[in-house]
Amino acid sequence: MRGILTARDGVVVEIGGMPILLRTGDESFRRILQDRYSGFTSLNSVPEIDFEISVHDPATELDPDCDLEVQRHDDRWILRRGDFIAEWQSTSGRGRVRQSQNPYAIDSVLRIIHSLILVSQGGFLLHAASAIRGGQAFLFAGISGAGKTTISRLAPSDAILLTDEISYVRRRPDGYCACGTPFSGELAKVGENVSAPIAVLFLLAKGQQNCVEPVEQADAVCFLLRNILFFAQDQELVKLVFQSALDFVNAVPVRRLVFVPDERVWDLIVRAGEILP
Repeated sequence: MRGILTARDGVVVEIGGMPILLRTGDESFRRILQDRYSGFTSLNSVPEIDFEISVHDPATELDPDCDLEVQRHDDRWILRRGDFIAEWQSTSGRGRVRQSQNPYAIDSVLRIIHSLILVSQGGFLLHAASAIRGGQAFLFAGISGAGKTTISRLAPSDAILLTDEISYVRRRPDGYCACGTPFSGELAKVGENVSAPIAVLFLLAKGQQNCVEPVEQADAVCFLLRNILFFAQDQELVKLVFQSALDFVNAVPVRRLVFVPDERVWDLIVRAGEILP
């Protein structure tokens, strides 16, 4: 049934190689979606997930004070927040979204859905900036103010920005890759829709000089678990998230990057990617 659907039925948004069809009868909202996800829309991909979106006045249809809830009932997921209510059936791939007129509400729905899909594949969404240089992807994670936006802004012209806010990490048979996302942070710049193998995950810290420091494996795992975006209170899937963090740290070098806001730090970043296994 899903294979019958095409881009003609709405807007197909493909992030991390996962095409999701967003259907709406509201032509103006469809144009908003096309503009919002420009660079991540596809005309040829067969959607694996299909969402029918309806836009409502939150004063009459939604509870603006509702906090985020993500619940599973067998193969049916219920996603709820003050600006949207969504249902998704994981076996059929079909779902519905009722949301406010804020076009960014669907951003949150997509992030949640991708986090649920990735966890079963050993991947995850990570609160981190990421960029490609020299065919390798570098991830930069840290608490708010640690420098994710700064390191993204300092990237040289031959670097490809994947995101300055939410990194998309996929596990593949030969390792891990980072994919571009349209989810931007302070830089307000949409990432490029490309991917590359991950060379290093850097934990950011501002300092008086540029240097790369080792990170204990246990500390790296704890940091990952604090920064992986996962919204479902589901014991089975939470265990998978924990295992994903362990597997990632065992496969990808994690280092602390102490830096000053100077573009020369990118020379150190690339050298670290060349030296580390």
